[in-house]
Amino acid sequence: MEAFLTAQFWVAVSQIILIDILLGGDNAVVIALACRQLPAHQRFKGILWGTAGAIVLRVALIAFALTLLQVPLLKLAGGLLLVWIGVKLIAPAEEEHGNIQASDRLWGAVKTVIMADLVMSIDNVIAIAGAAQGAGGQHQLPLVIFGLLVSIPIIVGGSQLVLKLMDRFPVIIVLGGMLLGWIAGTMVHTDPALAAHLPQDRAWHYGLGVAGALLVLGLGQALKSRRRSADTA
Repeated sequence: MEAFLTAQFWVAVSQIILIDILLGGDNAVVIALACRQLPAHQRFKGILWGTAGAIVLRVALIAFALTLLQVPLLKLAGGLLLVWIGVKLIAPAEEEHGNIQASDRLWGAVKTVIMADLVMSIDNVIAIAGAAQGAGGQHQLPLVIFGLLVSIPIIVGGSQLVLKLMDRFPVIIVLGGMLLGWIAGTMVHTDPALAAHLPQDRAWHYGLGVAGALLVLGLGQALKSRRRSADTA
């Protein structure tokens, strides 16, 4: 119980909530599209059951990812993937949701929500598993569950507000991308295959975190500049 009262635990919770909001904003769009052809009296049920199924599936995936991250070199691979995800967050490509098929049957809509969330959740899973490493010990999975339970209602119920805040304050997205770079750097530092070759002190831990954050920022800004130049050419 004491671990739940530490600053380290709540920092990790905050990271998970921010990651899920930044990377999960499309989930609200998917839910709306999947349930749009349901009768009015079934739409709330479709949203509720689809979201519940997506949460259960995501917790299972993250539990699996937390176990896999103990395998040598997988944290390194996960860190590189997080750098790429962070760069995509800062310099996003155009995305389409037209391939989300609506259903006029309740369980058909629920199945669509769950399957679409599975496809779209790989980045969330890796990022959240990396953030949960910061909590340490046996409290990682309870931390993940708590963070998801807090963030999913925010995404579903307040997606429009979140999107407006991001549009008004783009720095939130940039900071979110840099957070993923920070997590990537700290993940690499604790990879079992690299730990024996890197000094295991806080200076290196935080230094690699800062390096990861700056790498994502630099690559993201460079990609945005390149796209602007291509658009104006």
